[in-house]
Amino acid sequence: MEFAQEQVGDVVIVKLAGRLDSSAAQPAEESLTRALAGGTPHLAIDMSALQYISSAGLRVLLVVAKKVQQAKGKVVLFGLGPNVREVFSISGFDKIFSIEADAASAVAAVR
Repeated sequence: MEFAQEQVGDVVIVKLAGRLDSSAAQPAEESLTRALAGGTPHLAIDMSALQYISSAGLRVLLVVAKKVQQAKGKVVLFGLGPNVREVFSISGFDKIFSIEADAASAVAAVR
């Protein structure tokens, strides 16, 4: 699992790459929590390079989304590939999360 972060104005864009499974869940949760530090979090998560997500990965996203919600922020996902999008559809997470097609629309939606 690879993790990269960039700041676009008041929005933090986090790029996840590889596999978000049980072995990567804890480091991913810690990295995403660090990305939320300071102020009201506006988080856009780039999943275009994410090849696989397990239930442990979905749990990480849910935990982070709850932290963002408690801080009165907003989180948006974007760039979901077909395999990851299918997992979101089957699990119903596509109803829980705001999902956008690309970075520009995600940044606009999270503001």
